[in-house]
Amino acid sequence: MTELDKNHPISDDLVLNKIYHIRGVKVMLDKDLAAMYEVQTRDLNKAVGRNIKRFPADDFMFQLTNSEFENLMFHFGTSSWGGTRKLPYAFTEQGVAMLSGLLKSDRAIAVNIMVMRVFTQTRRMLADTTEIRLEIEKIKNHLDHQDKNLEVVFNCLDELLEKRDEPNPPRVRIGFKPDFLA
Repeated sequence: MTELDKNHPISDDLVLNKIYHIRGVKVMLDKDLAAMYEVQTRDLNKAVGRNIKRFPADDFMFQLTNSEFENLMFHFGTSSWGGTRKLPYAFTEQGVAMLSGLLKSDRAIAVNIMVMRVFTQTRRMLADTTEIRLEIEKIKNHLDHQDKNLEVVFNCLDELLEKRDEPNPPRVRIGFKPDFLA
């Protein structure tokens, strides 16, 4: 058990529940990261502002739009009264990694390691899920081909049965015919 776990338990599930899917990427909000690091959100954002060159584009960090923030509040069931005055910042996995260079406390380092492990774990789960989906698709395709093959076999059997049910024309005898000799 690490020092972080003894004094302030943060489970993988807690971290996992703080990862949101916004704009097609997995992100963590500034207030959630600040709570885990045990710093004020404004202090976290000030540190980011002082080191903005570490967050060059939206693939590191972006600020939520009003509609994204309202959607998030609706998702949580929170009211719009009180709380945040500014729209929150969302940090991608790369952005969270950059935060480790800004916050020097042992707690920040331990939390960052945990967060990075959870991001890696979710990526691995997604890759495993993708592999399973591909295998299922292969099986479906194989079964589709089997269905088509079985359909051809049953059609041939039906044709054979139909031919068997038709009366056979009288057979013409070949070979020695005794009635011609008499």
